[in-house]
Amino acid sequence: MSRVGRMPIPVPQGVSVALDGPSVTVTGPQGMLARRVPAGISVGQDGDVLVVERADDERQQRALHGLTRSLVANMVTGVTQGFTKELEIVGVGYRAVARGPESIELALGYSHPVVVDAPEGITFEVPTPTRIVVRGIDKELVGQVAADIRKTRKPEPYKGKGVRYSGERVLRKAGKAAK
Repeated sequence: MSRVGRMPIPVPQGVSVALDGPSVTVTGPQGMLARRVPAGISVGQDGDVLVVERADDERQQRALHGLTRSLVANMVTGVTQGFTKELEIVGVGYRAVARGPESIELALGYSHPVVVDAPEGITFEVPTPTRIVVRGIDKELVGQVAADIRKTRKPEPYKGKGVRYSGERVLRKAGKAAK
């Protein structure tokens, strides 16, 4: 039995869970999330906890058991608290400007500004010109949007300039050796 998969998922007050065959819908104060559960995996509600079970001990089912439990737990956390990813911009002249909560404009050393529009359910905050905060209720979507922003100018290994996650360490390379 999967150690992660067998842990029950507590459902806090104010969160409702709808189980309809292979689909799970979680509604809370932040919004609503829905996901289909893979075949052979079932989600059941036992009072104020959710339990994820698998049909048999085949390799595929064992692999999906813990994954499904984590995805459903992230849905419950997302509709109650939400998720954030913070990005830092390092480099002279590199900056971000908010153009409303759904769009940001990045100056990253290119000949043109890079405009990033947020998909539905994602908002941006720019507390300082060198920090970007990505917020949303879907953990997967928040991480993907943050990765796409980072991809516009990855941190380079010689000077460390670029967009990086908050707290990310960039391994630096030595430059040319002098004669």
